Amino acid sequence: MTKEGKSLGYGHQGLKEHGVGKVEEVRSSQGRNGRITVRLQKQRAITTSPLYYNYDIQKYDLHPNYHFDDCADKIPSGVPEYIDAGNQYVERIVRAMYHFKQCALIGPSGTGKTHIIYLIAELTGLPVWEVSCGLQTSSYDLIGRFVGLGKDNWIDGQVTLWLRHGGILYLDEANMMKQDVATRLNPILDTRGHLVLTEKDNEIITRHKYAYCIIAMNPATAEFAGAKKLNAAFRRRMAVWVNFAYQSIGEKIAAREAELVMKRSNVDEDTAYKLLRVGAEMRRQYLAGDLPYGPSPGDIINWAVLCHDGVDPKKAAEETLIALTSDNNEVQEDVRRIVESVFR
Repeated sequence: MTKEGKSLGYGHQGLKEHGVGKVEEVRSSQGRNGRITVRLQKQRAITTSPLYYNYDIQKYDLHPNYHFDDCADKIPSGVPEYIDAGNQYVERIVRAMYHFKQCALIGPSGTGKTHIIYLIAELTGLPVWEVSCGLQTSSYDLIGRFVGLGKDNWIDGQVTLWLRHGGILYLDEANMMKQDVATRLNPILDTRGHLVLTEKDNEIITRHKYAYCIIAMNPATAEFAGAKKLNAAFRRRMAVWVNFAYQSIGEKIAAREAELVMKRSNVDEDTAYKLLRVGAEMRRQYLAGDLPYGPSPGDIINWAVLCHDGVDPKKAAEETLIALTSDNNEVQEDVRRIVESVFR
């Protein structure tokens, strides 16, 4: 509404500048004299990430001519670059979202599944609605509930907010989800695309046009307590599955992961490769079932930071990798032997 008269409309016109999607606001108003005034507001970039051109995703616009004004605070910023070994995880996930609206990520802890989801959200200008699907997470936590006395104060859950506003629904540890939760999600993720709020007079919430879903999970193995095979009906709703793996494993040391360790911790090249040799052997033993955990790049970087600060690598390992892997003395001794075999 303007001083001249009532507003006639509000819309977005998509613009392109150097390959980056732009949004231009258009407002029109009609004055008392019948004249129509059109005002063009400032252009706003769909993404401000400096990493946008590091990935081949420019042809996939996940919200053409649309801007998430009502939940802009949920769009991540400053997410570090995701470095892989030519697997093109970012491109594959964005492509799956563009064509199918949803996809699944599976891989051991520490392979960067959460990192890449937040990076993609920043690159594409999408808000993130994260849900940890632990055993204690109920459908009420996801859908919403009445609070206080009576039925006057309804609070939307994360899934309902996502349906209303759009963006990425990130279901972490999806294979720990309780069956009643999965059942509520099924009609949202298939061609019906809606949720019936049986708790709120059967209100029907239609899935937002630009609402995407990514589920992530660890393999359903013994060390991930509570993880289980996904319900078949829920599994079929994911058209694309992306498998994550460690970059450096056993004898294979990835040069790009070494570069990442050096960049984030400022250790020298020789130290970075030695730290990764330890991490790669621990990952090999983890995948073979001999250790309960394989260190992530972040775990190795934490170790490297202490080394750069002047702490002896073996002492720094005691405070990071060794203590992190397990509380069991025998397991800690196994990790200690791996460290000592590299840092003699």
